[in-house]
Amino acid sequence: MSSYDKTLMTLTHTLIHSARAYKGAADALTADFELSHASAWPVLMIHRLGDGVRPGIVADAVGIEPPSLVRIIDQLVAAGLVLRKDDPSDRRAKTLTLTAEGKRMADRLEKALAPFRRDLFKDIPQADVEATVRVLLKLDQVLAERNAS
Repeated sequence: MSSYDKTLMTLTHTLIHSARAYKGAADALTADFELSHASAWPVLMIHRLGDGVRPGIVADAVGIEPPSLVRIIDQLVAAGLVLRKDDPSDRRAKTLTLTAEGKRMADRLEKALAPFRRDLFKDIPQADVEATVRVLLKLDQVLAERNAS
């Protein structure tokens, strides 16, 4: 195995391991907000993607299958955090919008996550973080293109 292949193997293994570890640590942070971690991420993604987003887009952003999101959205609607509306461009489709309380919750979550992320990356130079973002965005693009074909 070449040195580059070993580096790629380490990168892909570390990527999976780090993603799991990050999600676990970030999930623990959501416990302070009276939301399950499964509910917190859709609230954050609707907030980041903007009101009127379709559930499939939210599911993709959260990293779950759309049918798995349905029950979570039902709970968020019942909790008064999310509104499910007909899509004006396609009455068969639904869109998701945060309520005022949902927006307050998302803002609180974002405010808690920002220092959490800064602490995790405090010893890593910003240039290294920016290079990592470029690599991961390119990897995401390559994978999306492969999955599309």
